[in-house]
Amino acid sequence: MTQWTIDKAHSNVDFKIKHLMINTVSGHFADFSGEVKSNGTTFDDASVQFTAQISSINTGVESRDNHLKSADFFDAENHPTMSFVSTSFTKTGDDTYKLAGDLTIRGTTKPVELAVEFGGTIVDPYGQTKAGFEATGSLNRKDFGLNWNGLTEAGGIVVSDTVRLALNIQLLQQTQA
Repeated sequence: MTQWTIDKAHSNVDFKIKHLMINTVSGHFADFSGEVKSNGTTFDDASVQFTAQISSINTGVESRDNHLKSADFFDAENHPTMSFVSTSFTKTGDDTYKLAGDLTIRGTTKPVELAVEFGGTIVDPYGQTKAGFEATGSLNRKDFGLNWNGLTEAGGIVVSDTVRLALNIQLLQQTQA
């Protein structure tokens, strides 16, 4: 079994959500960690674990970030992390996979699926083996208790229920059995 960890310096955990249904607000989590266990550099049936610190959410607007950390959304004081544990990592094509697992946000755990593209493996100039992945998917924020919403004067919603996820992950090989 080969152990990999996320190389945070070369990885991003991003999200996008519609605001007023006319534009998109983007953000990311700056503090996260994760590990993958695989059969060598073959990732068929790999296991994945991931954790992000809610307090590290960043949309570029401090007041919005503070609102997202509040009890209206993530309730970071009582639920400081969100986590993901895979249930399957299934090859769907030459360099594509379906990652299924349990995502826990705000104390609620629900199954999610992400489409994953494998970028390959390479040995960097320092002799370290790296692997690259891009994962995309979406979820309904209300499934996880992120229920706050406002209405415009015309009755339109302020924040979409659908959150789009985009993860660019570079893994660093730790051990190989």
